Amino acid sequence: QVQLVESGGGLVQAGDSLRLSCVASGIILIGSGMAWFRQAPGKEREFAASISWGGGTTSYADSVKGRFTISLDKSKKTVLLQMNNLKPEDTAVYYCAVDRYYSASTSPTGYDYWGQGTQVTVSS
Repeated sequence: QVQLVESGGGLVQAGDSLRLSCVASGIILIGSGMAWFRQAPGKEREFAASISWGGGTTSYADSVKGRFTISLDKSKKTVLLQMNNLKPEDTAVYYCAVDRYYSASTSPTGYDYWGQGTQVTVSS
């Protein structure tokens, strides 16, 4: 069993930066993957970025590529999402997720464990 706790959300202005953190407890296998998804009001949950636990392979949605960076701190079992040049359309609840067998899936159904989410609001 894996538990995930996100933090770092907040209210910022367009062009600002935020860094989200997700701390995992439990066993993370070397073949696992971790990802960030987001869900805006009235919209479906969408993929933002993923990273493989073992090799550091990353993947990004086109909408965040070049602005967001996902990374790992394995010693702390933490996945980070550095978000730069934030836009109002980035406003959403951001969720951390774990895929027990990394597949670079961009679908929420490809993930086994989820955090409770952290709110990010970007004002124009």
